[in-house]
Amino acid sequence: MSRTLQQISEQLMADLELSGSPIQISYLDSPPEGVGEHPGGAPSVCTFFAEGQRAPFYAGMQGHEACEIGAFVLGIPPEGEKGKALMSMVGMMQKEGYLHPGEEAQIPRNPNPPKFIAYGPLGSLPMPPTTVLIFARPKSAMIAVEAANGPVPMNGRPMCAIVPTLNAGAPVAISTACIGSRIYTQMGDDQMVIGVRGDHLETFAGKVRTLRIANQLVGDENRRRRTASAHPFERPRGGSPSGGPLWPSPLPDQP
Repeated sequence: MSRTLQQISEQLMADLELSGSPIQISYLDSPPEGVGEHPGGAPSVCTFFAEGQRAPFYAGMQGHEACEIGAFVLGIPPEGEKGKALMSMVGMMQKEGYLHPGEEAQIPRNPNPPKFIAYGPLGSLPMPPTTVLIFARPKSAMIAVEAANGPVPMNGRPMCAIVPTLNAGAPVAISTACIGSRIYTQMGDDQMVIGVRGDHLETFAGKVRTLRIANQLVGDENRRRRTASAHPFERPRGGSPSGGPLWPSPLPDQP
């Protein structure tokens, strides 16, 4: 299993031009053998995503509770002190205009939380992934959407909601992330998140390989056409200083 997943990881890194490994997330009923426990102290659920890109580990639900929104998304009941902390955070976000009133009720979340979660570079864990997350540039997300060959949910805030979106049945999902996840994970301003349901991973990787090659061929044809065009568009540096049209020559009058 791990060797196959490692091969898929290497293939996706090449085909999607990734700067880091896809991240495996596995929901578990008991601590996994041979995998170390996270020492704790993570300020957010998405911090586990970033750390899982570098090394395998697992954590129980208590380790996820420092992140009020992330714990809610995981399905941890917002009861007692956890519920008060969540409502306080939501209230602050609404007061500042970050959340619309009632928006928190629309956030995707697990109906029930897992008992343990293992994280790691894809193929580094001794069990199959529940979901896989990929930090990628928009061009790679374009190929991922094409590979999905169907409707692809797109999530914004919070980024961690992409996982229950996949758990609910979406084979592929996209997240534009949120300001908190961008700070905690230190993902680049030019990156977004591709999510793939674990049982769809092999099919997805195969389609990505086909579409990466197809995009190269179609791109070559479009570059040829652009070069041969009577009006090949060139993006000006800094726009048009005169404020006039950006075309290199006037367009002919339309009949």
